[in-house]
Amino acid sequence: MLLKLAWRNLWRQKRRTILTASALALALALSLFMRCLQEGTYANNIENAARFYTGLIQIQHPEFSESQSIDDLLPASNAFITPVRNHLNINQILPRIESFALAAAGEKSKGVMVLGVAPEKEDAYSGIANKVSSGEFLRADDDQLLIGEGLAKFFGLEVGDELILYGMGYRGQTAAGLYTIKGLLDFPMPQLDNQLVYMPLALAQSLYSTEQQVTSWVLHTKDLAELPQTVTDLTREYGGQAQVRDWEDLSPEMSQQIVMDKVSGIIMMYLLYGVVGFGLFATLLMMTLERQREFGVMLATGLLRRKLILLICIESLFIAIIGVVIGLLVATPVLIWFYYNPITLTGEVAEMILEMGWEPVMPVMLAPWLFIDQVVTVLVLLALCMLYPIWRIYRLDLVSALKGGGYAG
Repeated sequence: MLLKLAWRNLWRQKRRTILTASALALALALSLFMRCLQEGTYANNIENAARFYTGLIQIQHPEFSESQSIDDLLPASNAFITPVRNHLNINQILPRIESFALAAAGEKSKGVMVLGVAPEKEDAYSGIANKVSSGEFLRADDDQLLIGEGLAKFFGLEVGDELILYGMGYRGQTAAGLYTIKGLLDFPMPQLDNQLVYMPLALAQSLYSTEQQVTSWVLHTKDLAELPQTVTDLTREYGGQAQVRDWEDLSPEMSQQIVMDKVSGIIMMYLLYGVVGFGLFATLLMMTLERQREFGVMLATGLLRRKLILLICIESLFIAIIGVVIGLLVATPVLIWFYYNPITLTGEVAEMILEMGWEPVMPVMLAPWLFIDQVVTVLVLLALCMLYPIWRIYRLDLVSALKGGGYAG
């Protein structure tokens, strides 16, 4: 009975009901689009940055993150990496050796970062071969290396010249070698372009005398949303044998930038909801005050006060449901369109992104939790707006309400 009565009451003031539901629908549609675009852009940036260098997950020796020492290694064996291969959310696995050395050519020397990689896997993961500006990319059995253009310019080297590497190897052994430059890499990030040296994994293991060991295993997931659970699963699998680090731990600067940007976006979204909330509150309050005599008659004829409050709550819930349905019907087709046809950037921004080796697009994310969050926000907004009208009805004076005075509360 209350449901039927509440539904009929809504359409006694059709314009007010439609305007209120439309305001909620607009707020929901705009916030959904903003959040889906925001989260899609973040996910795209995280994926690109991870492929470019750190990976989404790295498995390292428990002490390596602090020591950065070539002594803190992990086995490069199938037995060690089997739990990763068996995990359903892992789709790419790359072994790496990462260490430092003193590079020298002629009368100049400079500290460099040496990265030993499996060339074919690395190229499939990051497309590093596309950044070779001169010379050729590495093969797994090469005894040559690649260096950044900035580093080559510092030493005055070209393809075919030689570079000396000298450093500390595994367990205090001397790491030294003379290597021919097979190619130059054009990195858009100066800090890498000026110090990075790529070499095949086997050659790096020989240089640092690590035998069949690596400093890290770089992993990539199928579903970014499942990354926290994947890290938890692998941490449980390896226990104290290894440390599992995600991209936020590996790239804290990028993580902080995303958090700051996300907070600003969420603030804008709640400002939008705040504006809509004032309108909704005014509508609900007006709906309550205009019906003082009606409420008084209902109470005088025996309707319990708690049922009257429940009636008003049901009416407000109907308005929210109508707004949510309209908002979802408007937003979902638009989001699906942009999911398959992401926004393409142009101009200088696009050129800068292309130089990074990334596609200049702004994709949207279609994830159930984004939709659920916004719907819950609408319902919470409705509940907050209902507090004062409910309080007014709870304190409603029956005699004054029957007189129809504005002071009935």
